[in-house]
Amino acid sequence: MLSARNVAKTYGSVQALKGVNFDVHRGQVTTLFGENGAGKSTLMKILSGVIRPTSGDILLEGHPVSFHSANDARDLGISIIHQELSLAPNMSVRDNIFMGREITTAAGVDYAEEERQTRALMEELEEDIDPLTPVEDLRLGQQQVVEIARALSVNARILIMDEPTSALSASEVEVLFKVIRDLKARGVSIVYISHHLEEALQITDHAVVLRDGTMTARAPRSEIDLEWIVRNMVGENFDLGSPPEGHAIGQVALEIDGLSVPDASATGRSAVDSLSLKLRAGEIVCLYGLMGAGRTEMLECIAGRLPKSGGRVLLEGRELGRASIAERIARGLVLVPEDRQRDGLVQTMSVGENLSLASIGAFTRGLFTSRKREKVLVDASIRDVTIKTDGGQAAIGSLSGGNQQKVVIGKMLATNPRVVMLDEPSRGIDIGAKAEVFRLLAEGAQRGLAVIYSTSEVGECLSIAHRIIVMRRGKISAEFGPDATKEQIMAASGEAVVA
Repeated sequence: MLSARNVAKTYGSVQALKGVNFDVHRGQVTTLFGENGAGKSTLMKILSGVIRPTSGDILLEGHPVSFHSANDARDLGISIIHQELSLAPNMSVRDNIFMGREITTAAGVDYAEEERQTRALMEELEEDIDPLTPVEDLRLGQQQVVEIARALSVNARILIMDEPTSALSASEVEVLFKVIRDLKARGVSIVYISHHLEEALQITDHAVVLRDGTMTARAPRSEIDLEWIVRNMVGENFDLGSPPEGHAIGQVALEIDGLSVPDASATGRSAVDSLSLKLRAGEIVCLYGLMGAGRTEMLECIAGRLPKSGGRVLLEGRELGRASIAERIARGLVLVPEDRQRDGLVQTMSVGENLSLASIGAFTRGLFTSRKREKVLVDASIRDVTIKTDGGQAAIGSLSGGNQQKVVIGKMLATNPRVVMLDEPSRGIDIGAKAEVFRLLAEGAQRGLAVIYSTSEVGECLSIAHRIIVMRRGKISAEFGPDATKEQIMAASGEAVVA
């Protein structure tokens, strides 16, 4: 139905795509696998009219087409859900869904009809989201649902989904898969990109693997398994490993004593309710729970981003009290936030400027900045965190989503912290990049770094954690060692376990 023939794309000296051939089948799901920087998002942007190829052809129903914008592709029935959310935060859910294609009558915009259609979309996605709610008031997973709803509202013939589940809960993923099956039954063709490999295998009909801008493998679902995908993605079988060992666990580095955090979405309720936790130097603690369990609110309160309604936070025995975010960073407490685009990166700055932003005091004296010392820090971060980039001067927007996430992690590790907290750091990161992050954290733990790793992926907990803390409705519901089973962890979170 939709095909790319010998498509190439270059950015300066970087060749993002190298003569790729790709086919989308009518009424089926074609899943595109590959590491960060493999060219997946670039190919999807070409197919959806966001960018133009340097060379090659795009065919629709066998006929050559040329897109000058995403609107051209949309007019021909091609819609895309981008990996990085493209919503206007100060606008309502309704206005985001119909932005640029408002429903009009002779009297002007028909807001009532737009609201009715928005409610119908939310009902289809089984989400209780008010159409008039400003997007900035929604949690990240709900914002992703709005992005999906906007794409569905176009009634596209071809729907491209670039990491659509990266911020969704397990139940929201199941609803999305039901919607995908319904779309397939109506003849809609779907291109699906995901780093959640096991999840993607549930719905794919055809698999295509990109590596370094080249298509390395393709096969129908009946001929592939998880090992096939990983082998073709990274050139070898891959194991995320096990928790680091062979080093001593030290003294308490971070203590949470009776912490309560108010729920911003419900007056009088607590997102975190009288929670206590101790984290020791050299220890990696995984914080597991479903979306809405209170993990993000707890970490953001500890980092100074949200107010607490009760309790204490102590760093190496000293209460943080009203210390600002900058003061907490200076004292060795850092957070890698969940939403890298909004909270972790400055889009107008270069890769190097983003990497050095949190450490600027290390090479600045008064009004003078030592560019030489800054470059040493930036080059070391790019090397240590294995960021795929032309260099520190490159625009942050030129990086893939996974490499942008590595910049956020590298920026925080460059401050030489004592305690690092990471909130869903693997969102949008491929298996190879995830292993690199695990390696960095394991090496940090062996040097005495204390780590809290918040995730909604059980497998990550079992691969990296010395201890696994499960949260449910703002409280700790269970604690496990690294020998726990997936079923035990999921059951403690309140998640249904499928036999």
